[in-house]
Amino acid sequence: MECLLKAESLKKTFRLSNKQMKIDRTKNRFKVAVDGVSFSCFSGEIYGLLGPNGAGKTTVMRILSTLIKSDEGDAQVCGYSVKKDPYAVRKSVAFLTSELKLDDFFTPNYLYDFYSDLRGISPAERSTRKAMLFEKFGINKFSEVKIGELSTGMKQKVSIAISLAHDPKVIIYDEPTNGLDVLTAKTVTDFLLELKKQGKCIIVSTHIFSLIEKVCDRVGIIINGKMVSEGTLKQISGQKTLEDAFFDIYARTVGGAA
Repeated sequence: MECLLKAESLKKTFRLSNKQMKIDRTKNRFKVAVDGVSFSCFSGEIYGLLGPNGAGKTTVMRILSTLIKSDEGDAQVCGYSVKKDPYAVRKSVAFLTSELKLDDFFTPNYLYDFYSDLRGISPAERSTRKAMLFEKFGINKFSEVKIGELSTGMKQKVSIAISLAHDPKVIIYDEPTNGLDVLTAKTVTDFLLELKKQGKCIIVSTHIFSLIEKVCDRVGIIINGKMVSEGTLKQISGQKTLEDAFFDIYARTVGGAA
């Protein structure tokens, strides 16, 4: 397998507003969101980033997708540095997060074509991939319905289809099944496994144990911005469930930091 993504000693610190300091109940003006995170992901592999809310998972994903820059460290995506060549990285990745919303006033058809044009995809290739993706996710009969009128699940399917318009080698999805009904969640997880068979390098950030257990080959556990454990599900869990193993790791980590 080819290593398509390698994160090396990523660190990111944010300056907190007064409101954020009150919410976090801290007097510290600065928060280290990601602290020395390193890991690799290979072609034909699904790598899971597991951790509680606020652990730093989304920040890692944003760094890898070039939405923000790390203060220290770097990452290579398809051989390109996220710091030195972010444009080449963006051409190689699909990024999806619940924080990025499609415009409610446009249709799936329009938005797919719009983003395909932005990526320089030819009309013929655009038409072929749109037909395949819209069929795969059952979007065709909703293709001229405004995004704002679609269900949460259908919005997620449209977002996934658009994110894959350029057939990227690396797929970075932050909480891809969060808030979805069981049928839509199954459609998404089944498609992730299909993409894996196609040789894609896939990183999934989540706090849902069942998603990790169903689709991931390896998992990295992030707590308080640090990668505290990494390996195959068997290596992480042993004879326990992933949930039980995680809470054991969490108790040791937080207890040790107290």
